[in-house]
Parts: sequence; C-alpha cells; structure tokens
Amino acid sequence: MTAAVAMREPDEILLGFATALRAAGVPVTQDRTRSYLDAVALVGLGDRDATRNAGRATLCGTREDIERHDRVFDEWFHRDNTAPTLRPRGVQQRPGVSLLPDAQVDGTSGPEPDDDPIRAAASAVEILRHRDVATLDPTERALLAGMFASLPVRLPRRATARRTPHRRGAVDASRTLRASLRRMGEPDRIHHRRRTTRPRRVVLLVDVSGSMGGYADALLRLAHRIVAAGPGVEVFSLGTRLTHLTRALHRRDPDRAIAAAGDVVPDWSGGTRLGETLQAFLDRHGQRGMARGAVVVVFSDGWERGDPQLLGEQAARLHRLAHTVVWVNPHRGKDGYAPVQQGIVAVLPHVDHFLAGHSLATFAELTEVLARA
Repeated sequence: MTAAVAMREPDEILLGFATALRAAGVPVTQDRTRSYLDAVALVGLGDRDATRNAGRATLCGTREDIERHDRVFDEWFHRDNTAPTLRPRGVQQRPGVSLLPDAQVDGTSGPEPDDDPIRAAASAVEILRHRDVATLDPTERALLAGMFASLPVRLPRRATARRTPHRRGAVDASRTLRASLRRMGEPDRIHHRRRTTRPRRVVLLVDVSGSMGGYADALLRLAHRIVAAGPGVEVFSLGTRLTHLTRALHRRDPDRAIAAAGDVVPDWSGGTRLGETLQAFLDRHGQRGMARGAVVVVFSDGWERGDPQLLGEQAARLHRLAHTVVWVNPHRGKDGYAPVQQGIVAVLPHVDHFLAGHSLATFAELTEVLARA
C-alpha cells in the first residue's frame, strides 16, 4: 500500500507526541512541553537516543511516567533513526524528508531513499488517520488523541448588514461625493465599500448512547477542537436526555475537557431517544435563537428507540430554523452500509449533508464542510 504523504513541521510532530503522552496518563504541562521543544532543538531530532532522553528529562516526573513515555515514544516515532536534525525555533526548517518514519507494511526493510521531498510509502500515522476509531486499541487511541491538534478547523462566517470601506466592492456614493466637495468639486478617487463578516454560530449535537460508545470519545475530542477554533460554538450531548457541554469543553487541555464532559453527562452509554432530545433542544435553546441561522451538526447512527415520526418532525423543524444541517453517521463510510434505520430514513429529507464520521480523515472532511457552510 502506497500513498503520498505531505511533510509535517518538526514542532508539529513533537507537539503531537506530547499530546499523545498526556493522553497516556503523563501530566504534561505547557511549561514541560516548551522545555521539551527547546531540549530537542539543542540535541537534534536525528539522534533518536538523545530525543528519547530529552523527553524523559523534561516531560516525566516519576518512574511510571518514564515507562509510559518509552512505550508511546516507540509507537509515535516507530523504530527509525533517519529523521533529520531539528533546528532551534526561529530557524527555517527545510522540507525534504518526513520526520515520521514509514510503516513496513510488506515486511521489507523499508523504502529506498528518494530524492522526491514527498515520500511515496504511507506512514503508520497516515494509515491511522483512515482507521475506524472504534477498532483501535488503547495505544492507538492515545496516538490518535495527539493527532487531533493538527486537524485544520475554520469556522463558517456570514455577511452582516453593515458595510465598511474597502478597496473593492460597491461604489460608496456618499464618501465619494464628500471627498469631491472637500476638493471644491474637483473629481476625486472613487470610494468603495463592502459588507463585513462575522462568525456563524455552530451547534454540535453528539449522540452518547450505547450504540455510539466506540465513537463518543473521538467525537468529543473533535468537538473540543472545534470549540477551541473560535467563538460561537455550542455543544450538547444526546441520549435519553439533553446535556449542555460547552462549558466543560472550554478547558484548554483536551483530556481534562473530556473528563469534565464525562462528569456532566448523566446518560453515558444509555438509550437513544433522538426525537425527544432534539425536541428538548429546539424548545429550550433552538427556537430562542441558538439554532436560528446556525450550522447544526448531529453526530448519531440514527438508532432510535422512540418514535421515528417525532424525530422526522423535529428534524424538519430544525431544518427550517438552521442555515445548514449536517448529519454525521459513523457507519456511513463503511462497506455495505445502507441508510435503512428508521431514524436515518426519517431525517434524511431534512439534512443538507450526510457524512461519514468514523476516522480522523472523515473528521477532516467534516471541517471542510463547516468552513464552506
């Protein structure tokens, strides 16, 4: 299996490793992370043993931390000692060779050197991006947690009624005339104006029922990443009841945010009453303005224990209020999937985008849809 893998900056690789280490249980703080980057910049990322010792010295505080560090280090950097030297921050890193070693998927000793700056063999990290998150083991989940920080997120924007001066756009007749009068009627340059933009509200509704148990952690990490991208993002959990999670997910550290969200949700891995919880959201929040003109993303497999007709009615109501409705189903991207569940059949006529949501790659596709909404 081969694929082109884009280059990643050294700091991005090391920050991802620090996040994965934090997900594995090591209390990695921001100060430790900065010390780690400085230490590796001094010893050089090309020296595997020095890089390992730099992590032990700056990121670990106990013997247990060192054991976890070595285990995650071997998984994150694999077993390769050909990475280029990391230059100190402030010095431009010249792209040439990927800092993440290639996976030996065919049992060979590895790819031959290539003058092309883009490596041809797919790395283990690239393969992990396309893996179903529900099938990952604990070590792979820890690695995936560190990769969410590199997920590009751009929140949608909407045009406002207010217009401001701009070098292009519609002619601003008033400003043009006033400028001419100041010159005693002499012609002046033409002034223009255009509408300003502001962030469009984004609402995330995450199904945390039993059938979504294998995806709940990854979806909440995705929600945390979107919340951190800017203002105007609201998050709720759906199950047998509706729970507001925005405040819990505003914590900077993703692991602490997920833990706080878990403490707030009372119906984790319980039943599914999508119609009732969606109705509760619209009655309490959506109808009052939270969903009006917003991009609403529902993460659910559509297994409805309640009345599918009620779910369809509330989905239609949501579609009338929202600017865009996106439904993300983890099973959508799997071979042989067909949207035959009663809940999915009820909501599909009222959905603008029906997307897969089972891997980091599909999460990246969702963020592109968000940016264009």
